[in-house]
Amino acid sequence: MSHLHAVPDAVRAAPEAAPEVVALRRPLRWVAAVLVLALLGATVVSVATNPNFQWNVVAAYFATPAVLHGLWLTLWLTAVTMVLGFALGTALAVMRLSGNPVLAGVAWGYIWFFRSVPVLVQLLFWFNIGALYPVIGFGEFSAPTVDLLGGVTTAVIGLVLHEAAYAAEVVRGGILSVDAGQSESAQALGMTRTRILRRIVLPQAMHAIVPPAANMLIGTLKGTSIVSVIAVHDLLYSVQLIYNRNYLVIPLLLVATVWYLIVTSLLTIGQYYVERHYSRGARRESAPTPWQRFRGATIGGR
Repeated sequence: MSHLHAVPDAVRAAPEAAPEVVALRRPLRWVAAVLVLALLGATVVSVATNPNFQWNVVAAYFATPAVLHGLWLTLWLTAVTMVLGFALGTALAVMRLSGNPVLAGVAWGYIWFFRSVPVLVQLLFWFNIGALYPVIGFGEFSAPTVDLLGGVTTAVIGLVLHEAAYAAEVVRGGILSVDAGQSESAQALGMTRTRILRRIVLPQAMHAIVPPAANMLIGTLKGTSIVSVIAVHDLLYSVQLIYNRNYLVIPLLLVATVWYLIVTSLLTIGQYYVERHYSRGARRESAPTPWQRFRGATIGGR
């Protein structure tokens, strides 16, 4: 004990030096990054300088009235399909979760059938429905099927019925992600089931619904190109009509490709902000936007 008291207090109080932390070197990571960047750069240069792409032709046809009309119809079909598809899908999801075995069975059968049949087969079937029912209606209020179901109407029917089957499972998964205690508490307060679903369950389920729904939206945007097989003048069919006349296949396909890239990019940005909005209840702080991250990474950014 006397030996311990002989040690000066300043020496005993001095903290031990912390060991120096050296970052683990990963040379293969940097080599892989350089190779990927070199390959990407070579691809960009090749695409930009290859005269066979005929970028001047792409620029000439990019904003022609025929292409813009096809783009507008593509966007319209996408919007109508998503709105009506999710409206019907939400009803199917509620039926699937219902305690009524008849409603649950009908919803399950609908989802099973329309997820089993390819959308192309569905479109061709509806396009040729006049072979089964030449006339639609009753008595004086009947009309030939071919007059009532044109190409656009057939496309809407086929796409909506197909989309609703997938939307139903997305909505059902979102509803199941909400804790059952939320509904039980609302019932104890005397709220009706419809009000509970509208005011309690669905707002909380949106956090789980939005990501797959946005993925479906982008998939639907691209999937509308399939309506070209029934001569609907969407974006793809419009460029096909043009290159069938001038035989400039690659440049016209690039026109459609660039437009799909632009619209998909805009939808992806919108998806980010919608997800950020509905994730506020699941996080203590909202995730920073890309602009906020950029400002924070710059010198003096706050």
